[in-house]
Amino acid sequence: MKPLIKAMLILAAIFATTFVLLKVTGVLSIEQIESWLTHAQALSPLYVGGLTVVLLLADIAIAMPTLTVTVLAGFFLGSGLGALFAIVGMSLAGLAGYGLGRRYGNRVLLFLLKDEAKINEAKSAFQRNGLGMILLSRAVPILPEVTACLAGATNMTLSRFMSAWLLSTVPYCMIAAYSGSISSLGNPKPALITAAVLTASLWVGWYLFRKTKLKRVEKETNLV
Repeated sequence: MKPLIKAMLILAAIFATTFVLLKVTGVLSIEQIESWLTHAQALSPLYVGGLTVVLLLADIAIAMPTLTVTVLAGFFLGSGLGALFAIVGMSLAGLAGYGLGRRYGNRVLLFLLKDEAKINEAKSAFQRNGLGMILLSRAVPILPEVTACLAGATNMTLSRFMSAWLLSTVPYCMIAAYSGSISSLGNPKPALITAAVLTASLWVGWYLFRKTKLKRVEKETNLV
């Protein structure tokens, strides 16, 4: 499990670095994203939807505030369309990450872990735990992109990966977009409450997931 955690932390740090660099240089901010969506709305709702998809797809290369983008999509487009475009954007990002993992995953893992035995151990650990990680990945920024890349790198089947990805993404987008649709600039409370509840719920899920895995490992150790 340690090689898998090491690989995940390094990949997460790389993704986080892109976000920090953009923030420091002033290239990307929440205010700018809101401004872009406001200008797009003045042209057509389709532009807002298209921009939402592009921003969320870019999350595979640049760490985006996905919850904020989804909430804003709901605010500008309403809950239904906002959720739809957010789901499309996140699904494309997941597929892109999976594809990159399949294409370059082995080389990246070799660079990060330096040892074939550790690479095999990391792959084995993800094959055992990857489904749960993907399902709960929205609890932590950057984790969805990392798990998508690792799913491809460890040869998880595309159907299994997308099933878990959509089970995680669809409810997340629907709830976030709805909270945006009932919020306003003067009353952002619904969106703030939703963000807090979503994050807390997913963290509870992570705690239960980890607790279950630890019990299983302990049981297997005692049997040996």
